[in-house]
Amino acid sequence: MSTDALHHPPLMPHLLIEGLNRYNDEPCLFLGDKVASYRDVRESTSQLVQALQSKGLGRGSRIAVISANRPEVLSNIAAMQIAGCIGTPLHPLGSLDDHAYVLQAAEIDTLIFDASVFEELAAALQQKVPGLKNLLAFGPTKIGEDYLALAETFTPQPLVAPDIHPEDIASITFTGGTTGKPKGVMSPYRVTAYMTQIQMAEWEFPEDLRMLIATPLSHAAAAFFIPVLQKGGAFYVMQGFSPDGFFDMVEQHKITCTMLVPVMLYFLLDSPRSATADMSSMSTIFYGASAMSPARLIEGIEKWGKVFYQFFGQSEAPMVLANMKKGEHDLAKPQRLASCGRPTPWVHMALLDGEGNAVARGEAGEICIRGPLIMQGYKDMPEQTAEAFAGGWLHTGDVGKLDEDGFLYIVDRTKDMIVTGGFNVFPREVEDVISTHDAVGQVVVIGVPDEQWGEAVKAVVVLKPGVAASDELVSAMQDLVKQAKGSVQSPKTIDFVDAIPLTPVGKPDKKAVRAPYWEGSERGVG
Repeated sequence: MSTDALHHPPLMPHLLIEGLNRYNDEPCLFLGDKVASYRDVRESTSQLVQALQSKGLGRGSRIAVISANRPEVLSNIAAMQIAGCIGTPLHPLGSLDDHAYVLQAAEIDTLIFDASVFEELAAALQQKVPGLKNLLAFGPTKIGEDYLALAETFTPQPLVAPDIHPEDIASITFTGGTTGKPKGVMSPYRVTAYMTQIQMAEWEFPEDLRMLIATPLSHAAAAFFIPVLQKGGAFYVMQGFSPDGFFDMVEQHKITCTMLVPVMLYFLLDSPRSATADMSSMSTIFYGASAMSPARLIEGIEKWGKVFYQFFGQSEAPMVLANMKKGEHDLAKPQRLASCGRPTPWVHMALLDGEGNAVARGEAGEICIRGPLIMQGYKDMPEQTAEAFAGGWLHTGDVGKLDEDGFLYIVDRTKDMIVTGGFNVFPREVEDVISTHDAVGQVVVIGVPDEQWGEAVKAVVVLKPGVAASDELVSAMQDLVKQAKGSVQSPKTIDFVDAIPLTPVGKPDKKAVRAPYWEGSERGVG
């Protein structure tokens, strides 16, 4: 143990061990018809730690995980942390090429996979990635070793934290790649420990915590793991998201808390069940990861009450940069629903102009951050790391402004801004106006090539069920924007589509939406 350990805070492995040791027979994890107690999860975690160690995997080992939602994913997240491994989640919806890129960029030597779903993918990755030495499967497999059977050969032991430093790397996660090649964000142990402290201080978790996980467990669950354990709560895990499945689980288990990305909320609101399902047990719906339409948020509040809690962050500084509490979702102040709440006092935040100077209150500037929540850098990308840390701040790439009450509004991504005829148009502002139209389910606004203006504003719209596209609808939406924002911001054209492509983490994929319009053009955007 290093001499400076005197001042080290408890890190994620310590917090996991303390949380798992806190209870015994209370339920910890429900998945399908299986219920695992705290003791069960603790013991299976110990067996998985020993299985990893038996393969020579431990502090600093680089492991990627791809799995459908199954109970072992949660125990394995804990086991990898407690063994001191560096984890990289692979998204279940990503492509073979995306996954191969991540494995090579992160120098992964071990893949843990769900054999029942991803055996073919694992075999293909083994062919494509020469550095991949170990294939460990959740269950019987033809191409690797049965990780669970190996774990069963060990007797559960007390959990012991690894000898780690707050600056040791705990995970390498890859950015969504909506604006370019994915970058490997190196997060040291201090990041998750600090994030968890802010969650415990600020986030409105119900006391009786029954948390429904509707997103991939390998990605979302880790962020909620410690708060749920500390409160003696239980995870209820969906094996795949559907509105009916979601409402069934809420009713059956009296769910009190969940986390959703906006597109999932849109699916729930557009489901006939949203009018009839019993949501009375639901106390908190955490939402984030991408901007939520204020008009759809109003619908949700009118249906289910003040249960919404927004969080804002990014891979480089996760989840807790700003939050809008349930009571701040005020229908008497509808303009506030476009904000992401107040910046947390636990990090330094500044809105800076292109020269690195703070902008005046009410003016737009890039959101820049300092504090223990920030990544160590991008793996093997010194130029991009230096750019992100220019001037001694983390530059988030998000443009924001603060109102007179101190609420933060994300105006847009710096890379998504449209320059039309010399005027700057922020798509987010136009999207918020168009989404107030009753016919609109989802909308994305992009810039497309235009000989006269350089770029023209285009809206790509998914209509609500049962609504037909028409020229009248196009005119009505254009007029809405003209009245609210002026003619420069009004879309020159509107395309109606069945669905908007999403990134693997559920954000609208603007790069994919833009691609067909920029094909053959001299200049591409983002």
